[in-house]
Amino acid sequence: MLSSTRHTEGLMSDFCSNDGASRLQALIQDYWRKKGYDVHVELVHQGFVSTMRSSRFDIRSDMVNGMPNRIDGDKPAAP
Repeated sequence: MLSSTRHTEGLMSDFCSNDGASRLQALIQDYWRKKGYDVHVELVHQGFVSTMRSSRFDIRSDMVNGMPNRIDGDKPAAP
């Protein structure tokens, strides 16, 4: 889907920064909404990471095994 080493649809390639993670969050939610799924994605600030020498933001979602719940709740998502 996305590679963190290239630009995708004008997004920054740094998905661990606040701005990058926020854009990735919106991209994931919009993608699945257009497919008919309701996905909750939240940003989680991990604080300073010494190995990265910077602050890191992660994203967490309510997807199970990489698949979201259907908006109408009728059927589970198919791969």
